[in-house]
Parts: sequence; structure tokens; C-alpha cells
Amino acid sequence: MLRDDLKAAQINAMKAKDKERLAAVRLILAKVKDRDIELRTGETPADDDAMIIEVLQKMGKQRRESITMYRDGGREELAAAEEAELAVIEEFLPQQMGEGETKAAIEAIKTDLGATGMKDMGKVMAELKARHGAQLDMSKASALVKASLS
Repeated sequence: MLRDDLKAAQINAMKAKDKERLAAVRLILAKVKDRDIELRTGETPADDDAMIIEVLQKMGKQRRESITMYRDGGREELAAAEEAELAVIEEFLPQQMGEGETKAAIEAIKTDLGATGMKDMGKVMAELKARHGAQLDMSKASALVKASLS
């Protein structure tokens, strides 16, 4: 389970005295715990790993945006710190699909749904997320779907 992998990574980072990695793993575990608390009031999630992957994807997206902003502002040292955190976050994410694989998946979904134009974009995106959500950056996939349907 992914949660166990995160806890093991935390212990290994402590033993190795790797402060940066330890801080990043603790940050991930804190976000997962926050999400656990949020979900206590709602329905129980069916898949714990899916919830953790969702949290990791959100954290990765935030880091990428921060890196861009820091670079635009000339704060290279802060961008480097964010990149280090992003590298740790990406270690726990499943292997992401390449652009070619993503395009092939989009075409398969378009064929299955009979999607022809932009009016079908919502259906295609929903199906793409259902089938391949953990393996895709949905913002990049959105641009590919839009290009494919126009």
C-alpha cells in the first residue's frame, strides 16, 4: 500500500539523516492525514491508494506552479527547493503516460463514445479520468483532448 511506502520512506530518511527528504515525506503524510480528516465527515473512500494518489497529484501541480512563479520572480533558490520536494512527490506517483500513449487513449475513448466535436469534450474528459486518472496530468490531457476534438 502507498501509505505504508510513505511511512517506510519517512523512517529511511530519518535513519539516513536526509533532512530535505524527511521534510518532504512528512509534508506528504500531513496532507494525507488532512485528507483523512476531511473524509471522516463524508463517505468512506473505496480505495485508499486512489485518495493518496489524488493528494500527491495535487501537491505536484502546486509545486510545478510554484517553480514557475519563483523562476519568473528570479528566486532560483526557492525554485530549487520546490523541485526537490517535487522529485520526492513524483517518486510515489504511478508512472505517468507519455504524450503518445495519452493521444492513443484519447482516440480510443473518442471511438468508444462516438465523440465528434467540442460538445463531447466533457464526456471524453470524464471517461479519460475514470480510465487513466492516476497516470495522467489532467491539465495536459485537457489540451490534447481539445486539440483532438477541434
